[in-house]
Amino acid sequence: MHYISVSFTHKNTDISIREKLSFADADKKREILRLIGANENVLESMALSTCNRVEIFAYVKDAKVSLKHILNSISILTLVPFEALELRADTYEDEGAIHHLFAVASSLDSLVVGETQIAGQLKDAFKFAYDNGDCATNVSRAMHFAFKCATEVRALTQISKNPVSVSSVAVAKAKEIYGSIGGMSAVVVGAGEMSRLACKHLIGAGVNTIILNRDLQKAENLVCELGELASCASIDKLSEYVNRYRLIFSATGAPNAIITDDIIEQKDFHRYFFDIAVPRDIDISEDEFTHVYAVDDLEEIVRTNLALREEQASIAYSIVGRSTADFFKWISSQDSNPAIKALRQKAKDIAGLEVDKAIKKGYIRHCDKDEACKLVHQVFKAFLHTPSIRLKEKSNDDILSSLEYLFDIKVKKDDNLEGNE
Repeated sequence: MHYISVSFTHKNTDISIREKLSFADADKKREILRLIGANENVLESMALSTCNRVEIFAYVKDAKVSLKHILNSISILTLVPFEALELRADTYEDEGAIHHLFAVASSLDSLVVGETQIAGQLKDAFKFAYDNGDCATNVSRAMHFAFKCATEVRALTQISKNPVSVSSVAVAKAKEIYGSIGGMSAVVVGAGEMSRLACKHLIGAGVNTIILNRDLQKAENLVCELGELASCASIDKLSEYVNRYRLIFSATGAPNAIITDDIIEQKDFHRYFFDIAVPRDIDISEDEFTHVYAVDDLEEIVRTNLALREEQASIAYSIVGRSTADFFKWISSQDSNPAIKALRQKAKDIAGLEVDKAIKKGYIRHCDKDEACKLVHQVFKAFLHTPSIRLKEKSNDDILSSLEYLFDIKVKKDDNLEGNE
């Protein structure tokens, strides 16, 4: 059995392809998991889809066959050619897949290293797959360790202090353009998590922030959360507002662009549009007064961020490496537990039989039976101590099969080792 991962991110896939691969919609996510799970080699799977990445994590029988099947499933659903996906995808197996998962959970593979959104997004993706019946024990094990690793990275490094998200990078770009944006007004289209973060950073910079959303009640709830610098209006006023203000941020879940040339009027002042949605919300023509920044355009600020966090990232990666080793050590111990239990039971049974034989032959008095059993059992415990430790440290199917043959035992895979020796 193998853990595998297929990854499309800002590092290997441009936004025009990433937006086609987006599985943010629940129905689409459910369908991709159904397609992936249709292959008998895929035992468990989950899908993560954010503005900067699409990840498939799975537990499979045959890694090579499953990786090809996953890419083919994505191609069928998104209509992106298989060859294009194969060319771009980063694929990982076993230790590589777990190391990658832990790095993603710890925000080391994010566009903005140290941003805190990814852990929540990963939890949501896992819960969706689990509730949908697409993953179970084996993916759950990996996810448990991934969240534990992420918590340790946050606790032992400074990498998430003063966290930076894609939304905050967009606001930082606006600050870079104007020097100071305090007292200005900005329009934020959408009321989801990305929009909420953008609003928080804008208000933190002293910007009057106007939220446009289709669900006005949701926008009003966000205004109550954000305070006096926030206000809201219906998205029906989108054309009016994007032609009135200089700063426009958009992060809706719309499947197609909502800010297009047909609603843009020519103005004699500079307007800056920040598209932080995937798929993109903004599809307009740029000119000397109209400027658009998409997620991929923010990489310069991201690179600066990476440089500042390089030392902390190095420490974090060492934690990820150690956590990966701990995970496989733990998995090995879990796989060996039934074998150790079967060995001990075999030893206990033999000890009981030999003591009974000794009593029948007069070697041991019947009244000494309990003491004799304790002694023989203690000898077997001492004898099995080192093999038990070695099995916990490193076991695989070949070793366990050999053990079954050599000692004539039957290992029940769902057995759990209870207590100590």
